[in-house]
This record gives sequence, structure tokens and C-alpha cells, in this order.
Amino acid sequence: MTEHSPPSNKVDYGTLLGEEVRLVVDSATHSAVRQLAGRDDDPVNVHTGGPRHERPAIRTGGSHVAMTTDEHAERFTLLRPLLFTIAYEMLGSATESDDVLQDSYLRWADVDLATVRDTKSYLARLVTRQALNALRASARRREDYVGPWLPEPVLLDENDAAADVVLAESVSMAMLVVLETLTPDERVVFVLYEVFGFSHSDIAAAVGKPVATVRQAAHRARKHVQARRRRFEPADTATTARITDQFMTAATTGDMQGLLALLAKDATFTADGGGKTPAARQPVVGAELVAAHLANLFHKGRAVPGLRIEMVNCNNAPALVAYRGDHLEGVFLIEITNDEITNIYVIRNPDKLLTLTVPRRIGR
Repeated sequence: MTEHSPPSNKVDYGTLLGEEVRLVVDSATHSAVRQLAGRDDDPVNVHTGGPRHERPAIRTGGSHVAMTTDEHAERFTLLRPLLFTIAYEMLGSATESDDVLQDSYLRWADVDLATVRDTKSYLARLVTRQALNALRASARRREDYVGPWLPEPVLLDENDAAADVVLAESVSMAMLVVLETLTPDERVVFVLYEVFGFSHSDIAAAVGKPVATVRQAAHRARKHVQARRRRFEPADTATTARITDQFMTAATTGDMQGLLALLAKDATFTADGGGKTPAARQPVVGAELVAAHLANLFHKGRAVPGLRIEMVNCNNAPALVAYRGDHLEGVFLIEITNDEITNIYVIRNPDKLLTLTVPRRIGR
């Protein structure tokens, strides 16, 4: 299939792509799509494929091209959780993923749907190409990043990934950190093959590489990830709630012994301030050092007027969100393995907190 570049005078369809816009769920968004498509009459029956009125075809080069903006929007929106997850796992940034989806939709909106045999494969390939370009560009920028670089956290719909162990692990902060150690090509191949189950031939078409090269990249990536990633053994809901509650109590009260009882011996504390807010420039490793660092950090926090902490689900893990008044100060993500806290990730870079209040839907 041939990718079509959007014309320079393309209408901005970016509003179709926000998480707050559900194009195929309510009548208000159906109306918005119909207006973008140049009409405001019949709604589209997404589930039954019922009749709709099409815009008049326009003649281009002697052939009729049906303008079906509603159909483009519906197909894209139905697959948006999958497409966002693909981009996010490749980039580790929700903000950049939103940009990738917007660019991808602009190209998708210009595609003749009669030429598309498999919408999922076509859109996955389109998003992959845009994400790979963004990944290569961002990899160069990260070379000059101040302090540890952590993926941008995402706020998930309640229990969105809970029933899918592979999906849950793939969006975990720990896995995203490991994926950062892969080359851009290895990361793309690993995500598409291991998480989303695309064939080597489909991936080869998406990244423009021979199948043999993709197979080799998949092997290298799998070996690399297995060497650096703990076996994922998620705690059950009750255990997670118990440990998170105990951690919050011990940290906020400065209970060193309580913290030490929860932390694994090799627990690691990693903070990302991006040089824009105070944060440790190097990871803190070891239960005693981590406990002391946390106690000191929360002791300072108690002196901050209006500081409050809420518990949320980020990246399918318990997270503590710190607010000062209405201002989001940072996020603590806790990784629990074998009933112990093994990693604490703190994101304070304000650029990485911009979209955290918007719940995301993920899928595969």
C-alpha cells in the first residue's frame, strides 16, 4: 500500500485525537465529526454499519474519490487505545505519542479506504513509521538531558490493563526503562512482536527492513530485555493495596523501620527533574539509603504549605501524586515484586506532568 502525504491546506483534525473526545461514543462527538466532514445530518451506526449519506464525490485525475471523513474517524477512534499504546511503548512519552497520532491521522484521513484491506495493520504500520521517526529524533535530544531520564507516566483508566498480564507489564515503568536501553529499531521490533504479536513480515514492511534483519533485531532485543528485566510477578490487588498503604504511612510519618520492612535489599530510587526542579541527579540504591532519602524527602514535604498526596493508578502500578494547592508537583511510582518494593520512580519534570490528569485507555 502507498502512504499518502497530507496536502498543505489540510484541515486540522487534531481535535479528533484527544483522550477527552470519544468520537464514536456520544451524539455530540458524532455531530462534531459530521461538521468536519461537511455535513450535520445522519449519524453513523458504528456497530451495525447502517446507512449514511456520503459527501458528493470529487473528481481527481479522472477518478471519483469518496470523501468519508466519518468512516476514517470511526476506524481510527475504535483502534485508538491500541495505536496510543504502540506509540507510547516505542516513545515512553504520552505527549509525543499524542503528536504521533495526530500526524498519523492527518495521513490516514487522506487515504482511499477502498485500498485498505486490514485497517488495524495499516494504521499500526502508519503509527509505527511516525513513532520511529520521533524516537530517533528524541534519542538525540536525550543525550543532553540533565539527570536520569524516566518515561513520562500515564494515568490509566481503573483496571484498564489488569486482566492482560502482557499488556500490564509492557506499560510498566520498569519495562519502559529497560526499553530505553534498546536501539530505536530494536525497540520498535520488540514492541510490535513481543507485545502486539505482529509477524516479522508485517514489521519489516512497517520499518522498511528485510525480514531477516527484523528477525535478528527481535532476537537481540528479547535477549537484552530478558537479561535486564526481573520476571514480572504482579502482586494481587489486596497485597498491592496493603503495601502501598503501608508505604504511604511510613514515608509520610518518617518511619524508617516501616520503610525498611517494605523495601527490597537492592531497592532503587530514581528521580527525574530534567534540571527544571530539584531531584537527585543519580539513582539511590540499597534499602537503607533509599529509606533515609525518602524519610528526608517527606520530612521536607511536611513543611510545604498546602501539600497533599493522592493515590492513583499510573502505568498499571500504584502511584502517589503530590499536589501543592492545585499545582501538580510530582509523581511517585512504586514497583512491587514478590511482596517487596523494588523500585521507586519519581517524575518531577513539569514537562512530563502536563497530560497526567487525563486518563488514558490502552489496548493491544
